[in-house]
Formats: sequence, C-alpha cells, structure tokens
Amino acid sequence: MIETAQGRIKYFKKNRIIKDNVNYIFEGYYSSVLELLHALVLSEGYKVSNHICLGFYLRDILKNKKLFNLFDNCRYKRNSLVYYGKRMDFEIVKESINRCIMLIDKLDSLIKD
Repeated sequence: MIETAQGRIKYFKKNRIIKDNVNYIFEGYYSSVLELLHALVLSEGYKVSNHICLGFYLRDILKNKKLFNLFDNCRYKRNSLVYYGKRMDFEIVKESINRCIMLIDKLDSLIKD
C-alpha cells in the first residue's frame, strides 16, 4: 500500500495542475492518503473498511483532532466530487490538494515511527 501511494504521489508531482485536471489530481492524492492511512491502521492491528472510521482512528485512537479535521475536510470534498459530481472551484481544489499533501507528510512520519 505504501509503495502504491508513493508511486501515485510521484506521478502527480510531475503533472502541472491546470483547470482541466485539478479534480482528478485531487482524487489521486486523496487515494494516496487512504492507502497510507490503511497501512497505518493495519500496522497497529486494526482493520477499517470505511473512510469515516479511518477518520475516527485519527481522532479517537491517535487523539489528533487537527489531523482528523484535515482528513474529514478532504473526505467530504472527495465524496462530493465522486458521488455527486460536484466539481470544485480551481482554488478550492488546489487548497485541498495542499491539505492532502500535509496529510501525506504527517502519515509518512507516523508510519516511520
């Protein structure tokens, strides 16, 4: 999972973010967040099958409300995009991508510890 997430991140870092691809790049970064989060919870002996409970792991087990809020914001936006077809404004998506990158950095640190 970690290797797949890292490969996807590497791929998206090479792409220039433009209006036509920004929503897809956000989806890719969010998928990488999910893979890293799944790797983390599995390494701790948990098996979580939905995004909401992954967020609750951050909030309730790791006691990290800030990380939970960051994840939950991205989860909500990704669900709006994927399940309801709501494309986001360019600047909002760029901000969401940056949030995903912050999550990725923090999850990488947690996994290494």
